[in-house]
Amino acid sequence: MSRAPLVAILDDEPEIRRMLALALEEAGFQTTAFGRATEFEAALKRRAPDVCLVDLGLPDRDGLAVVHRLALESGAAIIIVSGRAQVQDRVTGLELGADDYIIKPFDPAEVVARVRARLRKGRAESVPATQTAHFSGWTAHFDRYLLVAGDGAEVAFSHAEGEVLRLFLESPRRLISRAQMQESLGGAAGESFDRAMDVRISRLRTKLGEDPRNPTLIKTIYGAGYIFLGEVEWR
Repeated sequence: MSRAPLVAILDDEPEIRRMLALALEEAGFQTTAFGRATEFEAALKRRAPDVCLVDLGLPDRDGLAVVHRLALESGAAIIIVSGRAQVQDRVTGLELGADDYIIKPFDPAEVVARVRARLRKGRAESVPATQTAHFSGWTAHFDRYLLVAGDGAEVAFSHAEGEVLRLFLESPRRLISRAQMQESLGGAAGESFDRAMDVRISRLRTKLGEDPRNPTLIKTIYGAGYIFLGEVEWR
């Protein structure tokens, strides 16, 4: 019998932690909750959660720094749950590696639905037996969130960047529109999603050593979307 997915909750408000834990446990999830980032990060070393719900207003650490570290070091899906409602806050959170952003106050049922959606997407991505792709002198290890160049140099990528890279590598030499990206990657369409995608693609180009003025692998087709021009082999 498979275990129930584990959701880690990081929020400095005890009532929020209790409300989220109750809703998630009633929906069949396991939960673990923390009020401080230091306790949360220590617990992650003992057991890796499937999903992390992270508040940005923490007493001992910048919440965005926690999100960025999780994106680089953890394979968990990351959902920010915050009272910061400005578009720039949402964009920054997504840029730093969050997979979704929920604004307080919220309906606990919405959080449960978003968690389920992220887990469904994660299971769909894990269906292929191969987690390694080879292209243009690079090897992408999706199980380790790592790019390896031909000379052996290693470059880490975040969970969010990996979603975009996988989308390109699974559909090489095919135009991918913004609408297709939004449908595949989830999230609300609009300015914040578009800007987050622009930033993720820019960071991927930098990590792949692309000339930002004339990229050769990830090409922008203005007004239409993007196209990945490399040859890809999955192993």
